[in-house]
Amino acid sequence: MGKEAEVRAVFEDGEDVGRLQYEAPKLIFRGAVRRVFEGEALKGVRAEGDDLVLSGGARFGLGAKAARNWADAIANPKSRLDKLGVKPGMRVGVLNVADDALAGELAARDAAPLSALSGLDILFYGADSAQELARIPELIPALAGKGALWICSRKGKAATIKDAEVMAAAKARGLVDNKVVGFSETLTALRFTRRRP
Repeated sequence: MGKEAEVRAVFEDGEDVGRLQYEAPKLIFRGAVRRVFEGEALKGVRAEGDDLVLSGGARFGLGAKAARNWADAIANPKSRLDKLGVKPGMRVGVLNVADDALAGELAARDAAPLSALSGLDILFYGADSAQELARIPELIPALAGKGALWICSRKGKAATIKDAEVMAAAKARGLVDNKVVGFSETLTALRFTRRRP
């Protein structure tokens, strides 16, 4: 997930109070007027006292520490693999996930997908139906002791299963959910690990 906060905002056309959300690559303010900042509007973002300040002059009161954190996150966004916790040398499996860029990203990180599903640090599994969710029990043994199962499914109007259904299916098999990431423009991913004793 990205960052969210209730803020006091100052724009060229006046002040407002609302919810500020950063989900790379967009900064969204929801107040009396919804405003979206991305691309050029986020270049030169900085922390100034208690405010997050955009190059166009918009200011968002977050507090000094939070303003620095937000400015750093916006100026240095994490890659998809960073958000998913993929580190160099990890044993990674990909099953039923249609994403042409993923294999290249994994190879560049020296975590190329393995064909053998055994002892995996991370397994990305695409599931968009009850039948695909029913395969979870056969996937768990493929994970190393502290391995993670990321279940990827379509999001938005294209979704054929809900996050709650994915969570219920995984929890019924002793897994716990601990993170959600926007996997791509079309997929969301929920992370599951074995329950600690």
